[in-house]
Amino acid sequence: MDTAFLSSYPALDNGQGLLVKLQALRLVVFDVDGVLTDGRLLYTEQGESIKRFNVKDGVAMKLLPKWGVQVAVITAKDSAPLRQRMKELKVEHFYPGCHNKAEAFDELVERLGITPDQAAYVGDDVIDLQVMPKVGVALCPADAHVLLQRYCPIILSKAAGEGVAREVADMVLASRMSLEHAYELAQKPEFEK
Repeated sequence: MDTAFLSSYPALDNGQGLLVKLQALRLVVFDVDGVLTDGRLLYTEQGESIKRFNVKDGVAMKLLPKWGVQVAVITAKDSAPLRQRMKELKVEHFYPGCHNKAEAFDELVERLGITPDQAAYVGDDVIDLQVMPKVGVALCPADAHVLLQRYCPIILSKAAGEGVAREVADMVLASRMSLEHAYELAQKPEFEK
């Protein structure tokens, strides 16, 4: 466990057993707009949308499965840039254009053979409240909508698109081992393949 890193999260010591819940996670589900991106939608003259992703999140989403924590993305939006990014990161559990996030989440945990309390969900807006009451750990970016901030026991220090997934991954991994040990895998040349 990386107690030095975890000490910057007072919510982990508030008697809700969040540290134990982090250690039990087998799945982390991310929303996209407002979590993995800054939530802005940019359009070209041809009407194509452009999204900006944080490369640090990519490392996190590739590293978690190597330590036994599956990664999923459930998002109401769908676009070519989003599909390309998920393909690059080899996100196996990808639900684009999903308006019933609760149904997608239920199907996913059943397919993976895990319980909802072995999952975390990271979202930023009210649609994400479809899933958050179901999971073991609910998290949101620092600039999430006020209703989510009221609901989430862990409000991250990062704002949307500024490395939210990386912060979540660091928290999950630090609950199990030192971050130095966790990132040994990311230092190997084959990690980027």
